[in-house]
Amino acid sequence: MSPPGAALLTRPPTAGGGKGLAAQLLLAVVSGGYAVGAALGWGSDEVAKIMGDFGLSTAGLLAAVSCFHYARTIDRRERPAWLMFAFSSLMGALGNAVWGWYEVILGQEVPEPSLADFAFLCFAPPAIVGLLVLAKRPVTRAGWVCLGLDSWLIGGSLLTLSWSLALANAARTVQSGAPGSVPRAALSLAYPLLDIALVSMVLVLHFRRSANNRSAVNTAIAALALTVLSDALFTSPLLNTTYRSGEILDAGWFAGSLLLAYAPWGARRAESAEQALRPPRAERPHSRPISGSLPALTPYLAAAVCTLGILYNVVDGRKVDRMVVFTGCTVVLALVIRQGIMLVDNIALTQELAQKENHFRSLVQGSSDVIMIAAPTGTLRYVSPAAAGVYGREAEQLVGTELATLIHPEDLGRVVHEVRRFLAASPSEEPTTRIECRFESGDGDWLNVESTVNRHQGGLILNSRDVTERVRLQAQLQHSAEHDPLTDLPNRALFTRRVRQALSGRRAGDHSTAVLFIDLDGFKAVNDTIGHQAGDELLVEAARRLQDSVRAGDTAARLGGDEFAALILGDGSRDRGAREYQVHEIADRLRTTLSQPYRIGGSEVRVAASIGVAFADPGITPSDLMRNADLAMYRAKAGGKDRVELYAPQMQAEVVRKAELAGRLRTALHEGEFALLHQPVVSLATGEVTAVAAQARWRSAQGILFTPAEFLRVAEYSEGAAHHAAPSPAPDASRTAELGRWLLEEAVEQAAERQRAGHHVPVAVRMTAQRLLDRSVPLASLDALLSRHGLASGALVIELADSDPRVPFDELERRLTALRRLGVLIALDGFGSGYAAISALRRLPVDMLKLDRGLVEGLVESARLHKITAGLLRIANDLGMQSVADGVDLPEQVSALRAMGCTHGQGMAFSGPLDEYRLRRALVRGTFPVPGGLAQPALAGGSSSGSMVIRRGSHNETPVPPA
Repeated sequence: MSPPGAALLTRPPTAGGGKGLAAQLLLAVVSGGYAVGAALGWGSDEVAKIMGDFGLSTAGLLAAVSCFHYARTIDRRERPAWLMFAFSSLMGALGNAVWGWYEVILGQEVPEPSLADFAFLCFAPPAIVGLLVLAKRPVTRAGWVCLGLDSWLIGGSLLTLSWSLALANAARTVQSGAPGSVPRAALSLAYPLLDIALVSMVLVLHFRRSANNRSAVNTAIAALALTVLSDALFTSPLLNTTYRSGEILDAGWFAGSLLLAYAPWGARRAESAEQALRPPRAERPHSRPISGSLPALTPYLAAAVCTLGILYNVVDGRKVDRMVVFTGCTVVLALVIRQGIMLVDNIALTQELAQKENHFRSLVQGSSDVIMIAAPTGTLRYVSPAAAGVYGREAEQLVGTELATLIHPEDLGRVVHEVRRFLAASPSEEPTTRIECRFESGDGDWLNVESTVNRHQGGLILNSRDVTERVRLQAQLQHSAEHDPLTDLPNRALFTRRVRQALSGRRAGDHSTAVLFIDLDGFKAVNDTIGHQAGDELLVEAARRLQDSVRAGDTAARLGGDEFAALILGDGSRDRGAREYQVHEIADRLRTTLSQPYRIGGSEVRVAASIGVAFADPGITPSDLMRNADLAMYRAKAGGKDRVELYAPQMQAEVVRKAELAGRLRTALHEGEFALLHQPVVSLATGEVTAVAAQARWRSAQGILFTPAEFLRVAEYSEGAAHHAAPSPAPDASRTAELGRWLLEEAVEQAAERQRAGHHVPVAVRMTAQRLLDRSVPLASLDALLSRHGLASGALVIELADSDPRVPFDELERRLTALRRLGVLIALDGFGSGYAAISALRRLPVDMLKLDRGLVEGLVESARLHKITAGLLRIANDLGMQSVADGVDLPEQVSALRAMGCTHGQGMAFSGPLDEYRLRRALVRGTFPVPGGLAQPALAGGSSSGSMVIRRGSHNETPVPPA
């Protein structure tokens, strides 16, 4: 594998480099022009003196101002150093100005000593202090000692050489004490000694300089070095006696001052470019053989210079000066001490390094993670012993292997891309990265490996661990989160995501995609009859059939309970009619497959399937598409079950209409717009009123009470769909329960008032089995209601609607038995209309039977219906129960029912629903005329104040006089 990301490590040059180069060229041109002028003598002695004195003074002043201004702009510990450089340059400028005052202004020789000598002597000490500030401070006491020894080694060796060459003569002049020669000789000694100290600090700082603002410091060091070199040439015997202002020697001082003035500002631009072009720390070379070895060679170089000074005296045949001997001995002693300190430090460092190496070796070899070092070429140079346990390969076998050969081919491209991105990033911003891929094990299997990657000498260090079990567990958890635990089909969340994917991307414009919602009709009965275990087996078998029936690219899912779904991907067809026909055929075959008998526990079980189909219309959302399919499926169930229904827009409109109606009725319930009417129940033998049936009415905005037949259908729809996950906004069961509570409480309260008024007739309230089993209505609340109003025992009749087969009979029987203990009578309402009527009659504690109005309506015209009704009434008489016929609207119905043995009737043949005032008038009268044969219909309500036309059939919307 080639070194990933190597081409990305190069950085583009930054702006500002052009300005720095221009400044450097300007500096070189000015300095070169000055040197050429000095070499040519400036054309005259007067100009030479001006340029040699005031020119140098101007350059020094410029350096002083530049360093001072730079010191004010920085807020670092280097500020005192630049202030010292400014002061040093100012002293140099002052000395040259004084020199020019004497030579140019006064036209006389400069006296010795003078104020210029004092200024020149003050040049070196501030520069030395500044260099000390810039030097990297040692962190140990031994480091401080080595710093002092290095300074003396350099300074002492230079002193030995300088003493041998020139300073000895000046010292002898001072000792001789000749008149006028002592000050000059003293200055001759002071200048080189200070320069030696300055050179020593320059060299020491070069090896120990701080990393901060390195470009500016290097430029300042170069400027001071150039100045010291010019000073050394000035103090040499060859030039000291023949020096004149404006000569070529002044060019060195002039260039040194300009370079010092340029250091803070020109070098700042160079530093920004250097930082931009500087390679990352981990990618820099780790060894610089020449520059890295110079600090170690410094003592030996100093000793060599000192030896040269001594040899100069010996070869010349002179007597070795005591100063040279003393200085040489101290240099040698310093060298020995320094080498001893270095030897002790090296021993300590070697021991510490060995300890750390052993420590890290034990950590690496004992780690359960595999540590690998890859060269820039991708070859493994080191592999820890843990590879044998993790990869099933010995570490020695992996060393020298290409890393790319171990990575799964499908993961290799992603790994190379991540490595390149990581190596191109800044190490400070992203020191490590994490990569997960598959590695080949020793037995040929692929292991999921997670690696932490670090940079290492242009290559990589990988700390890897086997996460195969974690990946498998994550995949298992992901599968469990997206699949049904019973059937292992995709669940609702995954199915919704698949639908969203089908409606987006390259399939976004394909409107032939369809969603099927499937519900198993009769599954609840399977659970109730043969148990939940058998129901689970049936669901598993149904899921298998569904999965086998869809194509490979389609999705079958279980949404919950006995609800399934299928996503049929589109084929790009633009013929909507043909596609609907095709999908309808697929859905019908699926319905037939799911409706085939199931073999569960040795017995044959049958269920049917209701399927709703919805297509992906343009701009439809996944939630709307699934809602449409659900609405179509519920319409299939409402239309007779075991059928396929295609979604139509009017289905949603009907749902919206029912929602609006539910909202209106909800408001009406809260604002008291419902009224309670009662219809008398009359004895067919005597015409006596034996009970009243409570019925709710809704007062319209015009003040007319209506039978809310449409609301009742919505309420029944709500109760029937409460267990179903349909997204339709039908009224929830809580609103229906609220109306039921209001009806029961109003009926009990008014019945109690009538009893106190002397009208002891029971009141009948119709309730569904689901309502009776509602745990939010405990028996204690009904007992408290009867006790609070003082209603006598037997004065309340609960008319139980024909029982839903899904309702558990055992629990319903216990509830009805408890109600009978409270003195509540039980009537089986709608008897003869449901297939569960006989089972309810056999198992439930019932006091009376109430014939369904459908049996009564065609009683006279249909002989077959006549026989059915007579048989049912015979059953009631044999069981000793009272019988009530609902919907008795015609006199001939009264005669026929009485002849069959029916005991009571309720309908328009006697009276319609009455308000409380008209009901009490009817109770005062006590009886209604009972037709003895074919006769005209009786008047509704029996009141002379108004009459109502008796209408045959259903009275879903019966207008009555307002209360």
